[in-house]
Amino acid sequence: MIVRLAYEADLPEFLSLAGQVEQWFGPMVDDAGFHAAVAEHMGEAKALIAEADDKSVLGALLFGAAPPTYHLHWMVVSARSRGTGVGRALVAEAVHRYVRPPATLEVITFGPDHPGAITSGARAFYEHLGFTPGEATEPGPEGGSRQVYRLVVG
Repeated sequence: MIVRLAYEADLPEFLSLAGQVEQWFGPMVDDAGFHAAVAEHMGEAKALIAEADDKSVLGALLFGAAPPTYHLHWMVVSARSRGTGVGRALVAEAVHRYVRPPATLEVITFGPDHPGAITSGARAFYEHLGFTPGEATEPGPEGGSRQVYRLVVG
C-alpha cells in the first residue's frame, strides 16, 4: 500500500468511497458542495489517497490547518479494507506531511448515540490512535450527532 497526494483524476475514487458511507454522512456523491470541497483540497495538496499495489483505492482523506490546530476534515476507508491499517496509514501520512508540533489534531466524528458510531468503528479507531473525546458539535447533514476528538501532537 502507498499513501500519496490525490489529484483531479482521483475524483471518481473519492466519490466511490463517499457512496459507501452516505448512510452515515448524508448525500455526497451527487452533492456539488462535496465535489467542490474535494477539488479545493486537491488544489491545495491537502487530499490523500491510499492505494493497493494493484492501484485499487483503499481509502482517502481531506486535511486542513489553522496552526497550531489541524483538522482531519473527511476520511473514508473502503468497506473491504477497514481494520487492515489503511486508516492508520492515512492519518500517519497526514500528520507527517502537514502537522508541525506542538499541535492539536482535531476530527469530528459520530456522537455516541449515532447509528454509525459502532458500525463504522470510527470512535474506537480514533481512540486507538490516541485521540480523546471532546465536546459535542453541530449535527451532521443527515441529522446525526457529532463529537470532536483531539490528539495532542508533540
